[in-house]
Amino acid sequence: IAVIEINSETDFVAKNKEFINFAEEVSEIAFNQKGKIKDILITKMKNQKDVSTNLIDLISKIGEKISLRRSDFVSSNNCINFSYTHSAVKKNIGMLGVILSLETNKSKNDIMEFGKQLSMQVAATSPLSINKDTLDPKVLEKEKEIIKEELKNTGKDSKIVDKIAMGKLNKFIAENTLLDQEWIMEPKKKVKDILKEVSGKEKIKIKKFIRFKVGEGV
Repeated sequence: IAVIEINSETDFVAKNKEFINFAEEVSEIAFNQKGKIKDILITKMKNQKDVSTNLIDLISKIGEKISLRRSDFVSSNNCINFSYTHSAVKKNIGMLGVILSLETNKSKNDIMEFGKQLSMQVAATSPLSINKDTLDPKVLEKEKEIIKEELKNTGKDSKIVDKIAMGKLNKFIAENTLLDQEWIMEPKKKVKDILKEVSGKEKIKIKKFIRFKVGEGV
């Protein structure tokens, strides 16, 4: 499965028929080119012009800046993939898209509901990584600095401050790592608890997730 983010200046353009047709065809190319933007841009479309040329033509026609911002790809090797599109204007086209890849020996039918719900979890909660081990150390360091600054002038004993800081950091990790998040369908449980329940005696491992929200981080 591939996902691609195509940005326009207004929502009005994003609902334009020509823009949607362009997005659909480019998304197929993104899949064939395994999400590599450089390769996507030089690939010919059905009209025999490459994506880059068609993009320029579309900008001229619509009169707004349009850009192919990013793309990514998930292989199906030994995995079952799921996707979710939030606020879809058409099938698989919307403001927020999620791809989820699960490594398992279960059949897709057995984990269909779980895969859909977990994809929605990723869309709703925007986790930064699968678990603590895969969380970017720079993100943790930045959060530590923020917490340190918050507690700097509290006047509390340094040992108490350290304990509060550790608690805040652990909370940050729990909220931003998918396996440690509260399960949105049943908040008393964590995602890892539900994963264990659904797995039973077999294996289900979250291999990868990708979450693209239009304009996020721009």
